[in-house]
Amino acid sequence: MGLRTSRARVARAVFPPQQVAEVKAIACELPATHGLPLGRFSRTELHRLVIERGVTEASATTIWRWLRDDAIKPWQTRSWIFLRDPEFAAKAGRVLDLYARVFEARRLRPDEYVICADEKSQLQALGRRHQTVPVRPGRPALVEFEYRRAGTLAYLAAWDVHHANLFDRVEPKTGIQPFGRLVEQVMTIEPYKSASRVFWVVDNGSSHAGKTSIARMQNTWNNARLIHLPIHASWLNQAELYFSILQRKALTPNDFVSLEALAERLLAFGEHYRQIARPFEWTFTRNDLDRVLARIADHEPHLQLAA
Repeated sequence: MGLRTSRARVARAVFPPQQVAEVKAIACELPATHGLPLGRFSRTELHRLVIERGVTEASATTIWRWLRDDAIKPWQTRSWIFLRDPEFAAKAGRVLDLYARVFEARRLRPDEYVICADEKSQLQALGRRHQTVPVRPGRPALVEFEYRRAGTLAYLAAWDVHHANLFDRVEPKTGIQPFGRLVEQVMTIEPYKSASRVFWVVDNGSSHAGKTSIARMQNTWNNARLIHLPIHASWLNQAELYFSILQRKALTPNDFVSLEALAERLLAFGEHYRQIARPFEWTFTRNDLDRVLARIADHEPHLQLAA
C-alpha cells in the first residue's frame, strides 16, 4: 500500500508546472476560442484538446485534479446580467424604503398605501390528451406528456404590501388598457379611493413604461403615484413572490382543456389566497442593497454601468 502511494506521488510530480498552467489557462477560455463547436468544456473534451495540441500527456483524472486545486469548473455556467440602469441604486433604494414605509425620508401615514403590480403574459392552456392520474401510495401523480394547445391569456395582479390585500383579473393580453383596468379595480374601492397617496410599484414593461405612464396614472387618479423599479430588477417586486406561489400551487402541472378552465383556476386561486394571505416578511433593506452594490464594485472595479 505504501509503495503504491509513493508511486502515485511520483506520477503526479512528473508534469512540469508549465504544462499544468497551460491546461488551466485553456480551461479558462471558451471552446470557441479553439475553433470547437462547443458551449463549454467537459473534462473529456478538455482532455482530448490538450492531448491533440501536445500540451500534456496527463490523464483526464489528473487534469481534473489540477482544475480542482484552483476550483476551476469549465463545465459549469451561471447566468448573470449587467447593471444597465445608471440610477439603479436610487430607484431600488426608493422601493426598499417604501417597503419599510418610508418615502423621501418621511414615514408614511396610515392612509398611504404601497401596491406592487405585475402581469403574467402568454399563459398557455395545455389540455393533456389523457386525464391526469392522481397520486397513489408509492407512486406520484401521472401527467400525460402530449397535449393540445388551447390558447393563451394574461393574468394581472396587484398586492398591497403592508395589508396583504390581493387584487387580480384575467385579460386576453397585457397592455396599457388591461393594466388601467387593474388600477381602476383597486382605486375605486376603499381605503384606496380616499387614501392620501397610493404608491404603485411596477417594472418597466410596455403596459406602464416611461414618464408617460407616470403622467397617465396621476392624471387619472390624483392620489396615485407610479414608482418604477430599475431595469432588470423584477426580483424587487413583491408581486413576483405571489406569482411564484401561484405557479407552484395552481399552475403546475399545466393541465387545462380550455382558456376558460385556466381562467377559472387563476381566479379561484386568487380567492383562495385572499383567505390566507399575510404580508411577506421582506428582509432585504436599503443597507443590504448598498452592501451588494459595493461588493460588485470591489469585485469588478473595471466594469461601468452600460448606457
